[in-house]
Parts: sequence; structure tokens; C-alpha cells
Amino acid sequence: MALTKIPMTVEGAERLRQELENLKKNDRPRIVKAIAEAREHGDLKENAEYHAAREQQSFCEGRIQEIEGKLSHAQIIDVKSIAETGRVIFGATVDLINVETEEAVSYQIVGEDEADIKANKISVSSPIARALVGKEVGDIAVVKAPGGEVEYEINAVRHL
Repeated sequence: MALTKIPMTVEGAERLRQELENLKKNDRPRIVKAIAEAREHGDLKENAEYHAAREQQSFCEGRIQEIEGKLSHAQIIDVKSIAETGRVIFGATVDLINVETEEAVSYQIVGEDEADIKANKISVSSPIARALVGKEVGDIAVVKAPGGEVEYEINAVRHL
């Protein structure tokens, strides 16, 4: 079974690399030191500090493996290097107008790990992104939302 590439923006990949570096250079040595100090306190069976440090170590190592795996399978897409055609693609920022309420909203379509609705970054696999990808400025995208279908007109597609 071939592993599929995971789309990721340049910014998203850089954030993961920074987190990985912090885990390896700061957290991992701090945890190893905490385990060594806890061992010096004697009986490990009843040593809460030792068990807490070992649990932290397990979490840290698991996160390092997870990030390394994501980065090794990442397809990093620099949307700024792609010519703007007015078509919605991964990484693009899309300005939408709700057809019914005329409310304007902008979203950037990003990888699943980068999604942050508060920052108007939506996952490429979200219903809104799936309805938008491939459409062009002026098109109407129908999004199947829990409250029913919502129609958005694509007002602009920007590669920021």
C-alpha cells in the first residue's frame, strides 16, 4: 500500500519543523534530566515524579515520530509560486459572499493539521473546501452544511 502525500502549505510545514526542533533540542533533554533526577530519589515503584517524567517522555517521543512522519509524507505546496488563474486550488485564499445573507467571508484552504477556523484557515477535506476547489471567480459553490445547503459566490481567489 503506497502512502499518499499529505498536502501542506509552506507555512504549515515550517511550523511543524519548528515544533520538531523544539521537541528535540529543548523538551527531550529536559525530560531526560527530570527522569535522571527522579531516579536518584530511590524506589521507582512509588515515585510519582519518575512516572510523570516517563509519561512526558512517551508523549514527547510519540509527537516527534508523528511530526517526522507527517513531514516525510508532506507534499509542500507554495501557492505564491503558482500563477493566479481565478480557480480555487489548495493554499489559495478565497473571498466568498453568502448568496442568501450577502455576508462576506474569506478562507484559506490548508492541510488538515493547519486548519484553524479562528484564523479562517479551513481543511482541504472540509465540506466548504471540497465545494470550492476547482471552481472559479463568479461561480456559485453549494456547501452541504448541517443546517442545510448554503450557496456562496466566489468573489476572489488570491495566492497570498
